[in-house]
Amino acid sequence: MRRTQLALLTLGATILAGVVTVAPAAAGDYPWCAQGGEYDYPGECAYSTYGQCLASVSGRLLYCGPNPRSAYGQQRVPPPRPPRRTRPVAPY
Repeated sequence: MRRTQLALLTLGATILAGVVTVAPAAAGDYPWCAQGGEYDYPGECAYSTYGQCLASVSGRLLYCGPNPRSAYGQQRVPPPRPPRRTRPVAPY
């Protein structure tokens, strides 16, 4: 009885540790999404290449599209360059 309780406690702790350490990927990380069918917009955005997405949707009545969060998001604007320093010109 004692061994069974210890085994169940160990199993539970192992499963809990596995669940706690797994972090879901953010949707903005990958540029391609499987869209249509059972997926809401923007879809399952878990593919780094178009080929990976095509392989995943094959036979599932889905299609691949760009991740709108990465494709149509606001682009970063570089900060303006500081004005160029010039030496004063000596009068004649």
